[in-house]
Amino acid sequence: MKLIVVGFGQCGSRIADEFSRLNARARLHRRIEIVPGAFAVNTDVADLSSLSSIKSDFRHRILIGNRKTGGHGVGKINEMGAEVARQDSDKVIEAVGSAKRFYEADAFLLIAGAAGGTGSGSMPVMAQAIKARYKDKPVYALMALPFEHEEKTEARTVHNTATCLKAAYSVADAVFLADNQRYVHKDSSLASNMTAINRLIAEPFYDLLCAGEEHRAKNIGSRLLDAGDIGQTLRGWTVLGWGKSPLPIIRLPFERNRNFRKKSTETHRGIQAMDQAISNLSLNCNPKDACSALYLLSAPTTEMNMDLVKELSDYLIELAPGAVIRYGDYPRRDSALKITVILSQLKRVERVKEYYQKLSAALKEKKRRQEEIEAELKELIDASDSVPSIL
Repeated sequence: MKLIVVGFGQCGSRIADEFSRLNARARLHRRIEIVPGAFAVNTDVADLSSLSSIKSDFRHRILIGNRKTGGHGVGKINEMGAEVARQDSDKVIEAVGSAKRFYEADAFLLIAGAAGGTGSGSMPVMAQAIKARYKDKPVYALMALPFEHEEKTEARTVHNTATCLKAAYSVADAVFLADNQRYVHKDSSLASNMTAINRLIAEPFYDLLCAGEEHRAKNIGSRLLDAGDIGQTLRGWTVLGWGKSPLPIIRLPFERNRNFRKKSTETHRGIQAMDQAISNLSLNCNPKDACSALYLLSAPTTEMNMDLVKELSDYLIELAPGAVIRYGDYPRRDSALKITVILSQLKRVERVKEYYQKLSAALKEKKRRQEEIEAELKELIDASDSVPSIL
């Protein structure tokens, strides 16, 4: 599957930068391309300058709203981010369509931090504009949810997140949710944490995108998982996870067929990787709420067999009994068995529901406080009635 990746705001642009880096890795090591175009859209010049992999020309690093913001951002006001996106939407669409291999792409992936100003405001607006222009390509959104401390200390965080999630869900074909808090390493520096989190968010897409683009016969699975399967799976709220289990460095050719202990270990290794993928889902959720799911098994050919596939399928069916499940294999000469899992069409997402409820309560509290302030100001004005004016 090939994606046109567009990042919005600081967070979205940096994750898009990681996708550009994944594409460079795929071209170097696998001779395939998975991201024909990677773009960053922002209202802040400094943020655009901090990227390292996306091309530095004005068609790939796109500054919007310069007249309104002077190139210094929207100050977390996502309504302003939406406004400048509407005004400059043609600039973004023209730049995205200029990618050399644009028409080879299967879908768009639009990325933003849900709590920011530029990202949370402009991403849904641009998703709507892109869907109107390119009706034949699905538009997927990847939303990075805020850290816990941001929700507690920044008043606009819940407002931006709730309004962005609602808007993105109404226009995008599927919305990937990534909870920043799940990737935090508390002892690491802030810069190291942010870089690591962005890479962890992008990494699970790597094998998934590569599998359907392989052209070497030895790397094409017996059950190919390509853009069609992925497109049929992705709908609505979606989460993604990735797990791996190391393989023995040296294996004798007769061990797998003759030793029952080795056979059991192979199956256990696959289940272990599946467990890790479910534990590492980008957002904490109940797999039973998924209506569609897929998994991709990536390992050396000698490590993949029908018994393993059956065990993995049965395990995922047990975890998500109401889901339509698709699967594929991806033969790779590697030192680990890897599994990528997607759970989509989630019926219930408690985290999203919490944001909606928090914003509703906050708006009621804001209205109450405003009424109190107006009442106190009226008392002050009434008290000044008998005071003569010098104006």
